Amino acid sequence: MGVGRRVKWRPNSRRPTETRSSVRIAAFLPGKSQRGEKKREARTAGSPAAAMAAIYSGIHLKLKNPHTAWEDKLKLARFAWVSTQCLLPNKEQVLLDWCIHALTGWYNKKVDFSQNVLEGLWFYLDDLLHSRKLRSLLKHGKTISLRRNMAQLLLDRLQECASIGLKSVVCMSTVLSVCQGLLSSPALSSVFTTKYELILDLLAKLCSLACRELQQSLLTEPLMTESVTCQDELMTECLQPQPASDLESSLIVAVTKDSSDQPEFDANKSSPKPKENIHSANLFEVLLQVLSCYLSVQRQQANPNRVSTMVTNQLIQPLILLRHLLTSGDFARSLTHLRISQHLSRDIRIKIESILQLALFPSEHLTFYKEELLPSKEDSGKRGPGGGRGPLKPVSAILSKLNARGYCVASLHYSVKSNTLPLLFKFFLESYAKERGSEEAHRMLCFYFLARLVPALEVCLGEQLLSPANADRPASVSPEQTSPPLPLSSPESWSLALLAVESLLSQALSADIYNVAADRIRYEEVQFKFYRALGQMLFNQAQPRIPAWYRCLKMLLSLNHLILEPDVDQLLSSAWVNSGCMEARVQRARQLVVCSLLQTYTKLRQLPRLFSELLSVICQPALHGLQPLLLPESVSASLRTCVLDIPASQGLEICSLVLESIREYILPGLMREESETEKMEIDGEGNGKGENEEIKVALEREDASMKLFSLSHLLHVVLFSLKTLDGTSPLPVVRQGKGLMEAIQQVANELLLLLSIENKAGKANARSVKGTPRKGKRSFKEPERECKVGSLWEQNTQEAALLLTYTMVEVDTLFSIHCSKFTPLQTSASSDTEDDAAVLTHMQKLLSGEIVPVSLQPSCRPMSCLLLKLLTLQQMKKALLDTALLSKPGTAAQLNTAAQFILGKSELQSSPYGEQVWDGQIASVNASSYLVARWYLVTSNLPLIAPYLSGEDVGCVADLLVNSLLSRQADEGKGRRAGCLTVSLVSSQLLQSPVLAELPSLFSATMCSLTQRIVGVLKAAYVPKVCPTLLKFQEEEIGASASEREASQPLMATHREAIVEDILASSKTGEAFVFLSDTQSNKLVDLLQILSNLNPDGMNSEDLSSIFLLLSFMLTCTSSQLDQVDPPGSGDYALFLLKLLGVITRVLEGRNFQSVLKLIHGGTLLQASVSSLLWLSNNGRFRATGGSEWLDFIKAAQSFIRTFVQMIIIRNSSVRLNLDQFASYLTSKEMAKAQIVPSSSALADKPDPRACILSVHLLLASLTSFSQAMTSNLGRSKQLDQTLTQMIARTTASLGPAVESVLKPQTVGQSVIQPASILGQAFMVEVVTVMLDCELSSHSVGGANKQDDTQLPLSHVTLYRGFCQQIFKEISCAPRPLDFLVSSLHFLSAYYKAVEETSGEREETQGKEKKAGKKLDVLYMQILQNVHRLLTASWLSESDVGELKPALQELLRHLLEKSTTGRFNLLLLLIREGLVTGKLRAGNHREVLPATIITELLSCCQLPSPCTKALWLIAPQIISAMVFLVKSSAQDVSLTLPFTIPTVTSMTSLLRQGEGRITNPHHVILVLGALQLVPLNHLTPSVYQSAFLAVHEALFAIIQCHPQVMLTAAPSFLNIFYRLVASIMQEGRQRGDADTDGDVYLQCSRLIERMYSHIAATAESFTTLSAFMVAQYVTELQKVTLRPDVKLHLTEGIYRILDLCKEQDIKFLTAGLQMGVREVFNELYSSYTHYHKAQRQGEDKYTV
Repeated sequence: MGVGRRVKWRPNSRRPTETRSSVRIAAFLPGKSQRGEKKREARTAGSPAAAMAAIYSGIHLKLKNPHTAWEDKLKLARFAWVSTQCLLPNKEQVLLDWCIHALTGWYNKKVDFSQNVLEGLWFYLDDLLHSRKLRSLLKHGKTISLRRNMAQLLLDRLQECASIGLKSVVCMSTVLSVCQGLLSSPALSSVFTTKYELILDLLAKLCSLACRELQQSLLTEPLMTESVTCQDELMTECLQPQPASDLESSLIVAVTKDSSDQPEFDANKSSPKPKENIHSANLFEVLLQVLSCYLSVQRQQANPNRVSTMVTNQLIQPLILLRHLLTSGDFARSLTHLRISQHLSRDIRIKIESILQLALFPSEHLTFYKEELLPSKEDSGKRGPGGGRGPLKPVSAILSKLNARGYCVASLHYSVKSNTLPLLFKFFLESYAKERGSEEAHRMLCFYFLARLVPALEVCLGEQLLSPANADRPASVSPEQTSPPLPLSSPESWSLALLAVESLLSQALSADIYNVAADRIRYEEVQFKFYRALGQMLFNQAQPRIPAWYRCLKMLLSLNHLILEPDVDQLLSSAWVNSGCMEARVQRARQLVVCSLLQTYTKLRQLPRLFSELLSVICQPALHGLQPLLLPESVSASLRTCVLDIPASQGLEICSLVLESIREYILPGLMREESETEKMEIDGEGNGKGENEEIKVALEREDASMKLFSLSHLLHVVLFSLKTLDGTSPLPVVRQGKGLMEAIQQVANELLLLLSIENKAGKANARSVKGTPRKGKRSFKEPERECKVGSLWEQNTQEAALLLTYTMVEVDTLFSIHCSKFTPLQTSASSDTEDDAAVLTHMQKLLSGEIVPVSLQPSCRPMSCLLLKLLTLQQMKKALLDTALLSKPGTAAQLNTAAQFILGKSELQSSPYGEQVWDGQIASVNASSYLVARWYLVTSNLPLIAPYLSGEDVGCVADLLVNSLLSRQADEGKGRRAGCLTVSLVSSQLLQSPVLAELPSLFSATMCSLTQRIVGVLKAAYVPKVCPTLLKFQEEEIGASASEREASQPLMATHREAIVEDILASSKTGEAFVFLSDTQSNKLVDLLQILSNLNPDGMNSEDLSSIFLLLSFMLTCTSSQLDQVDPPGSGDYALFLLKLLGVITRVLEGRNFQSVLKLIHGGTLLQASVSSLLWLSNNGRFRATGGSEWLDFIKAAQSFIRTFVQMIIIRNSSVRLNLDQFASYLTSKEMAKAQIVPSSSALADKPDPRACILSVHLLLASLTSFSQAMTSNLGRSKQLDQTLTQMIARTTASLGPAVESVLKPQTVGQSVIQPASILGQAFMVEVVTVMLDCELSSHSVGGANKQDDTQLPLSHVTLYRGFCQQIFKEISCAPRPLDFLVSSLHFLSAYYKAVEETSGEREETQGKEKKAGKKLDVLYMQILQNVHRLLTASWLSESDVGELKPALQELLRHLLEKSTTGRFNLLLLLIREGLVTGKLRAGNHREVLPATIITELLSCCQLPSPCTKALWLIAPQIISAMVFLVKSSAQDVSLTLPFTIPTVTSMTSLLRQGEGRITNPHHVILVLGALQLVPLNHLTPSVYQSAFLAVHEALFAIIQCHPQVMLTAAPSFLNIFYRLVASIMQEGRQRGDADTDGDVYLQCSRLIERMYSHIAATAESFTTLSAFMVAQYVTELQKVTLRPDVKLHLTEGIYRILDLCKEQDIKFLTAGLQMGVREVFNELYSSYTHYHKAQRQGEDKYTV
């Protein structure tokens, strides 16, 4: 930095050598290194030292001597400062005074010296102020003062830098560094701080300088300005609106003008820009320092009026400009260019805001604001102290400064002002809204301030509302009117103005300054009139293309719906029906307004009134041709929720209004007569006029048809969202519903009749036109246009008619099912037929086209096709419900035809397949989404239509299912819109649902489709040798014709036989026949992924045997191609094998797998699989496989072997034959040689030594998994045990030498290979553990079968003991992989059990038994110590501890299963020493954590009787210690996850296991006291979920296992539970951004609902507190707006508590709750009565 300063600002390169060397040390940062000062001493104390020492005695005189050269004076002064031989009295003060006097004299033109000397003096002063010597002297109390003119000197230089910029003769960075040095010391900064005007002037100049730097950066670094949309988003989040998008150009022009007269700057443009950024960054650091210093001085001022006046006059303009530049998005890149960090920018902004708030809005100025803002009749008449000298009109003064021009470029002026006004209102609210006194009066004062701010944005609200305080005051021109208002005609200005208005209204709403009742009663609705005028301004000067305009309307609606009620028709038209702007952000904003409008009128129970206005707006003539969708997704979802919350009568009333509008306004427009037009055409008069009239009529019909469809869709959504009528519905409502259904049917019939008549008339006109050509010059394009327009209105009308019909049929059926009073409509055309025939007749009309005579094509009329399919499906449902109808002969054929029509096989085959998207709304079905909607219809109704589809149709469904799933995997990375459906997504849901397994025909067709694709890939592979399987495939061409799909067997018997032959051949050599490329492997992986999602229990015997044999063929007879043995970075084939083994393992679990073993022995399959894998490994097929991929492959192979062996044993499928074959193969001589790692010389001869070791790894894994499977099945029967024991002995004998060979290091060339490290520590420990388990199992089985006490010692004791000692060394010394830790704990469990069992049998004498007991005690203590050391390791995370708990539980179980009292006491002592609060307070929570974890695991262990008594005797002491630990750790939120939650979990385990054992309720109440302190606020979602779950489980354990405590501790219990409820309400509230953690809070809300149910079940403890619980709930609910899914569960839970409330409790709640809370309770209780109570009373009728 110092170098940059010297190079950049030195005007001359020529300087005296001494001065040049002396100034090189000073940098303008406050700290200087000691090495820098030593260098400076060394440079200065060079050869001139003797000469300088000679004149030390007269140095003071030399400095004052006018004849001494200034260069020499500077050298003398610098030398005198650093030299310890100079003994001037008060040297530091003398040198500082001399330097300042010299600088002052030069600037006052009293002395004259060169520019180099001037610069040297500034550097010298900078060095003095930053030197450690000066700071040390000041620190030790030495008095050093600066001349008073020093402050003015610096101010003049800053003014010079700000005015002439780079022409300044002194480096700006040096001046800034001097300022920094002054302000860094309180003693030196007194030169500014002792006089308030000086520090204020300094701050003002630095702010101006900083603003200049930021604006100049736009010239040197052109910026990409953000659009108004980005400013809009930022304004919504914070209170700083951004400048308009065209500000950059004018700002650059202004800056260019300011700097155009600076030729030196232009000439020096080649100077390095980082150096410029350095001094800019230093400028802002100094500015922050000055801001902090000024803020402390301002707080010390005794006269707030003086401070406010001076800040208003001198500081407010530069401060707000600087704040705007720092927060504006347009200047974000300026900050980056100037190297100003976000932290520094934020600190400066915070300081600026603090200065403005403290200076402009002190508590002492409340009286002045009241005098200026309040009308005279509300004036208190009081004046503050010194009121005559204070600013009597602070608001006018502030606004005058904001409106004044000249402090910034013109293009920035309005941006700065609109940015500042919301900030001032925020400060005003924070300062005065909650001031002591009348809260209502302070709210009115805040409103009057708001009323002064809004006109400052230059929006016209009406003259009488500009200043409420001017009513009773003399007429005068206010200061804010001095400058003429800018015209707000440009979108940029309107955008900024609306953003500011939105922010002001949002703050007013949040501060709750508008009390509707008080405003109306006491203040003559002054607030209402103001907001009303604001609303009228928004409508009169509407800006529908700006999102903030909609948000302003939403804010006004939230303040009071009456504000916008007179203009609700304009609101509905602009924001809903006729909004023309289709920009996404505008659409989002207007949809939020519409949703808010619906929710508001729903709460008011006036939704029908709103819809009456909406219908009148819809039926008006269209403003433009293109209208937006009436019910987009978000509005439709909101409408559904609102309709659920209104009574059924209001929902039916809305539907009646819609039908009435259709009849009065829409149908007449569709049925216009054309008699006059036709007459004119026949008479031959007015051809042009007649043609125009026809087009006009057609266009009007098109408009009417669009409105008709919108209203039909609206009716559909309301009816489908309405709660159905049931037995409890009043009879008038039932009659209303009946009348509505008849009206819908009548309107639909009229529309269909109109279409039929129009179709006939169109055909007649076409014939007449064709027969009699007209005269004149009428072109052929006009009839085409007429036909096109006519077809469009007919299409819309047809879709509306079908939608009305479908809605009527669905709702009519639903009402008739649930409501016995409701009589369904007769859908038959003729009344003399029976109902059965009516269903078939109506279905026949739908299929024949009588109802809709126009021919339908999905490409041009997709919605009509979908609606016809829905209507046909509804008729099918009716037919299937009638058993008598099903027995009739023609019904089956009719149902088959209907099912085929719904499926539309031709559409499936002809539709272009693509990834189409559908949002689930029926109105959004078009040509691009029809395939998704139709596929969703088919898949969701497959159980109905599948029995009536032919085999070819089912095969077509299966093909589409598989094709779409394959395309989903190919497009998996592409982002799709959330909440939308695609064909592949629907197929995936069908695949994962249980429905597919219940449809055997479709399931078998899907298996056949997958089999055909697999066979197709195999046939295309490279086959160097003859393969019988593929020959059979090629000969018979399985699956080539579509008719063969109807066959029930995917593979013929000959194919299965050929596959078995190939597998048998492979089991002998393991060699592959088929070689796959990477592309083919990837295709097979995709098909295997689909197979892995199929339920194997749904496969029949033929499907399962075919697919399993085909998969086994792929495993045993395929390989990667020879030229891809070592592809670069490729692991595709390993991934293929991994997926293949997983699918085979899953198919093994199918219930029909026995059919496979009839074709081939299980032992042969196992042998062929392992031999093929070994062949692949030996031939280097896994050379490119990574470590993690290889381990996953090994685990998959082990899982396959274990599952296969388990299946053979459980199903008793020739156990001895199959297992003996596999065991003989694994223990044969060839395999025994392969299991031994070759010697060093043998490895050196191998081309790939790693392949040999991988083969050993694979063999060891096979032996291990085989042994594990057999060991786990011991004990089933003696005969089976004998068989398995013999095989276990053989495999164990093979494992021993193999493990010992792996443990030996091998030398290859000059490197040493550790085979064990290649295989992994965890794997080796697992292998040895399996060996030990096998020996122990054989030992136990053999001991049980033998009567004598024959000794059965372990075969590999030395190996086991060595492993145990090595684990003790490595388990906790350093970070270890988790799998190694788990396997080590398993080994310790097995080893302790082995030592415990074998020591007792081996020792006979009493002395030897004691010796063996001591050895066991030593091992016991070693294990405990190592476990404790492991749990204290800092590298072990919380998730790792959770993964280790099962293994630790098993280890403790083995340790304590036969434990003596002495050993158990050692464990209790370890726990007691760990649960010490002092360790936690010292910051060592890791030392306490093991005790809590061990306690949790210990409480769940089965202990001997003496140990159990000892544990529960000391359990109360453990609980007390844990309570203290929780209370201590709860004070530190960072300990919540690592310590507090595990401790609470441990206490919960003690409570749960201590049921009936902890008899003193006091200890349980102690736990409640600890739970009260567990942190639940300000946590991340994952930590919050863990804390919530821990507290909830503790409460659940108390209420479930210790119900006696509830009799005395119910209030404490409810207080903690209330903390959970309040926290989930805060966390589960609605947020504007996308909620990615919704599942966390949804799960917590389910737990709350469950706890409410348990509390209600123990009513005897909570009956008197039920009203209290409801009051707490509604009080918290009134504060937030919950997410719908969270609210659903919480509401269901509180309903259970309302069941406990008596009528007296309800009255108490109604009378005792506050106004807002009472409204929430009334709404809750009404919904409880409407939904829950009626259902409960219905259930009570059947309860004894």
